[in-house]
Amino acid sequence: MAGLRPGESSGGRGGRGRETAARPVDGLSETAEIALTFDDNRLASLVFGQYDQNVAHLERRLGVVATALGNHVVVKGTPEVTERARLVLEMLYARVRDGGGTPLTVGDVDGVIQEASLQGNLFPAAEAPANGERAQFEQIATRRRGAVRARNAAQDAYIKALRANELVFAEGPAGTGKTWLAVGHAVSLLEQGHAERLILSRPAVEAGERLGFLPGDMREKVDPYLRPIYDALYDFMEARHVDRGLQTGMIEIAPLAFMRGRTLTNAVVLLDEAQNTTSMQMKMFLTRLGENSRMIVTGDPSQIDLLPGQKSGLVEAVRILDGVEGIGRVTFRDVDVVRHDLVRRIVTAYEADAQETRERPDARPAPRRGPLP
Repeated sequence: MAGLRPGESSGGRGGRGRETAARPVDGLSETAEIALTFDDNRLASLVFGQYDQNVAHLERRLGVVATALGNHVVVKGTPEVTERARLVLEMLYARVRDGGGTPLTVGDVDGVIQEASLQGNLFPAAEAPANGERAQFEQIATRRRGAVRARNAAQDAYIKALRANELVFAEGPAGTGKTWLAVGHAVSLLEQGHAERLILSRPAVEAGERLGFLPGDMREKVDPYLRPIYDALYDFMEARHVDRGLQTGMIEIAPLAFMRGRTLTNAVVLLDEAQNTTSMQMKMFLTRLGENSRMIVTGDPSQIDLLPGQKSGLVEAVRILDGVEGIGRVTFRDVDVVRHDLVRRIVTAYEADAQETRERPDARPAPRRGPLP
């Protein structure tokens, strides 16, 4: 590599790096040390995070020791993970530089770690592209939010499926970004002129409690059920644009029960919490798809709130429509949760308990012992 002294490595995307030779420690393993210096102090501080929280998260996730000072960071660990940490830091720097100085979150760090891991699998060092370009996760871009890149392989596959198919099913636990990315994709289609309307729907089923009759007109009655979708809309659109879209009909709130008999053309139609649809409701909804429209169905089969004995329309539809041309399906797992690391652990614990119950169907809690006579 021209212009570098022996023992130095290029920092690439805005950083200058120095790497020491790997050496054994206590005769057990080899360690390496990489030092990176970024050109812009302000951008470097965004990469490291407030109180270096992003650096600390990188340490926990990759098992390295990292010390940041000013625009300089030193990473120590095994040669493989140290190289991965270097790639992650360079990718984070490139992201804040190209994103106009937008602060990074711990979730962004997780996403780049996943992306760097995927790049390593696609392009081993001996087979890296000659032009230096690497594969990157797909992204969604809107005027208000800018570019939002997938944070893991499942989200990457989800965005690709949304672009390639007219109907997409997304299943998985809470916190995986199913609804949020679906709304972002729908808003981007609206802004690019590929769709004229955004239609949002959700079954009005309470999660284990009865709310009784709600006051107000139809929109006010349905608002509590669609609040997560509203939150995502305000993330991707200016509040005044959302309000104007609701007034003009460009954004429509359509209770599932009121969809019968309609043909939805030139629209992006999103059905959230689809695990709470019945078989009849799901068939009715899917057959509303009209010309030049896209339909996105999201849900979590592990959180079905239907009455006992009712079959989930989402579970049935995924089974019946498996392999049908033009229909995509993406399944998220507990490891794909991006909301909060604690949420990921909670979902994993529930999944493990459910798996244990399935494997021991006859298991019953031990009876309580009565008082001794």
